[in-house]
Amino acid sequence: MSETEIEISVLPSLGQIDAADWDACACPEAADGGPPNDPFTTHRFLRALETSGSVGPGTGWQPQYLLARTAGQVIACAPLYAKGHSQGEYIFDHNWAHAWERAGGDYYPKLQLAVPFTPATGRRFLLRPGFEEVGFQALVQGAMQVTDQNKLSSLHITFCTQDERAAGASLGLMERSSQQYHWFNDGYGSFDDFLAALSSRKRKTIRRERAAAQGFGGQINSYTGDAIRPDHWDAFWRFYQDTGARKWGTPYLTRAFFDEIQAHMRDDVLLVLAERDGVAVAGALNFIGRDVLYGRYWGCVEHHPMLHFELCYYQAIDHAIARGQSRVEAGAQGDHKLARGYLPVTCHSLHYIPNKGFRDAVAHFLKAEARAIEQDIEVLTSYGPFRRANVEEQE
Repeated sequence: MSETEIEISVLPSLGQIDAADWDACACPEAADGGPPNDPFTTHRFLRALETSGSVGPGTGWQPQYLLARTAGQVIACAPLYAKGHSQGEYIFDHNWAHAWERAGGDYYPKLQLAVPFTPATGRRFLLRPGFEEVGFQALVQGAMQVTDQNKLSSLHITFCTQDERAAGASLGLMERSSQQYHWFNDGYGSFDDFLAALSSRKRKTIRRERAAAQGFGGQINSYTGDAIRPDHWDAFWRFYQDTGARKWGTPYLTRAFFDEIQAHMRDDVLLVLAERDGVAVAGALNFIGRDVLYGRYWGCVEHHPMLHFELCYYQAIDHAIARGQSRVEAGAQGDHKLARGYLPVTCHSLHYIPNKGFRDAVAHFLKAEARAIEQDIEVLTSYGPFRRANVEEQE
């Protein structure tokens, strides 16, 4: 199939593409009625961001969804946004922006091929089965052409898969490494089985933390699907606002986003709440993938020792074991996750900078950064909570 037979288009709204066409590329595995591998690239999640006003005018995230068609059929698509800032990305390029602007250029707007506010690894180039190679090339070339034609400073593809990183590099994109903490299910049948894999000291520490958290004076309950009530979302919105105000200054998501999630994705979420006398005082929101549980947001209106660790990390492990899921992704940053059984892993991104001088300078930085991250992961893993034999087996 020649490239001339593929039509590339940019759409300002997901309302202009049928959900079935998008999801045939984003989550073909879900055609069997099961959950998608990645809930964040589904039409319903991205549409919830858009219809709730979490992205769009005034947010600095302007949708520019990228589609590839041949013979009238959508064969590939990608969540692409024109960005007016570098917030909500979790792969930091603020220094790049400062350097470009000091040189007299305009770094913004730039293009971000990503899921907004979501530091979770997944496919960024969504390809209909049977069109993987031609669809990938068409989307990469299309995104680069949009960057060039609009004289934008840069294109950034963040939290892509390792396979996409290698394929993108072969097409001339620059590779970047970053680091997160993930928990891996080594065939555990229970939380106690997981604890048995840890060193004695770490095992005792986690047991003490769980006991302290569960003694906050109430009950810890988990909800999904129709069991999630409007008052649960009201409580979680308060938690999210508190955390967002402290971390980012202004929360990224609107209240309407959570209503959209309840309406269209309630079976894809796991809401863990600490409740006392029927009133939630803290909570953690997870999204459910086919093989991965994604921890996303946490917040509270009362502070209790170790409750954060219990709701965000230990409860997530419990649920992943019960569901037979292979891992838990606990979001961005957080060295404190290491002592709770979450190991450092490399995350991937790709970047395109048309200006050769700027591109060469960034490429030099990326090589040094990658070496530093590789060394950090090696050192951090050695300080992990697992018994030495277990760590060596995983390596």
